[in-house]
Amino acid sequence: MRDPRIIRCTYYIESSIEPGRAAAMLAGEQSSGTFVAVPGESEELRTRHAAEVVSVSDLGTCTPSLPSRSRPERVSAAEIVVEFPMENVDTDIATLQTTVAGNIFELGELFACQLRRMELPDEFVAAHPGPAYGVEGTRKLIGGAAGVLVGTIIKPNVGLREDDFRVTVRDLARGAIDLIKDDELMTDPAYLPLEARVRIATEEIRAAEQDTGHPTMYAFNITGDLEGLKRRHDLVIEAGGRCVMLNVPTMGLPALRWLRSFSEVPIHGHRAGLAASMRHPGLGVGYQPWQQLARLAGADHLHVSGLGSKFYETDEDVAANIRSLQTPLGSTTDPLPTLSSGQNVRTPELTYSAVGSTDLLMLAGGGIAAHPDGPAAGVRSLRQAWDAAVSGQPVTEAAKSLQAAGDDALAHALASFPAGA
Repeated sequence: MRDPRIIRCTYYIESSIEPGRAAAMLAGEQSSGTFVAVPGESEELRTRHAAEVVSVSDLGTCTPSLPSRSRPERVSAAEIVVEFPMENVDTDIATLQTTVAGNIFELGELFACQLRRMELPDEFVAAHPGPAYGVEGTRKLIGGAAGVLVGTIIKPNVGLREDDFRVTVRDLARGAIDLIKDDELMTDPAYLPLEARVRIATEEIRAAEQDTGHPTMYAFNITGDLEGLKRRHDLVIEAGGRCVMLNVPTMGLPALRWLRSFSEVPIHGHRAGLAASMRHPGLGVGYQPWQQLARLAGADHLHVSGLGSKFYETDEDVAANIRSLQTPLGSTTDPLPTLSSGQNVRTPELTYSAVGSTDLLMLAGGGIAAHPDGPAAGVRSLRQAWDAAVSGQPVTEAAKSLQAAGDDALAHALASFPAGA
């Protein structure tokens, strides 16, 4: 009997053969079939384990998106839906990845193949804990902070020695910032090892809290060799740290899932490297299916890029990324969508207009560090820009009102980030 629990995947493909045949080839490659009949491939086995093509939508012809052994001038494009029985996968994330996004990208007859949407059975979702903290848990750890959480990245991202690092953290923490994070490039270099960063940052954050009354979360990057992952996590916990960070595409979803099994603090999920499998619309895995697996594996915060950013995704793409994270996934806790890349006082208005939510973490590097009046003014100006966005007041008008009341932070930030620049 065929397993009624189905993993439904929607792919965009381009093929040198008729789309229905190409879809069948993809389904066979990723389940019970191969390119020739083999002994043991019985009708009963196919009935139970073969992936099934349930729809093929012809999109016409186009020039090939990807190279292959042959070089046709035109190929057929299609959107196809394929269903995989959960029995083939059970509840293992790595096996699921291999099944829905494995050798299909190597098939010579396909000149494009991207997994764009995925629907998972309730049993698969329920087998994974999802985020331990998410939006609400993160807010509690930083004193119940309301509204959009404001964070930043240590800049310069590499090269700082201990004394300069200490001053940078001190200035940010005394500005009552919500979250500070290591850059994805900063792991455990000899000139500023993780152990030293943890010691210095926790010292400065504790001291700042005595003055500001505002807890600050530091996301320490514990990306590195798999063998040392728990040791690096424990180092953060023993010092009283409140968050760890993992470069998820680099380490892999199984590593994230393992970290989730013992982590005592939120996991900040960075997406460095994800665009290699997502940027080209004809290849790889789209954000929607990827974020489902990252959430199930246990990421509490997940990067979505940013509206008005310096990266490639359009504002519509980024808004869709945010909405995908806010879409319920079984009974798992909602993760915290994390905005990054070129964020400054001009982007809150754009962001709130697009998504209408304040359950967000905005990471502004230069948007805080480059403020002419210092990091504390940078943090304050971002909060003011978000207040204006939520209230429906143009940010330029808010800056004038605040300036008239003797607060120049927002006006000076706007001057540092001219409109259209």
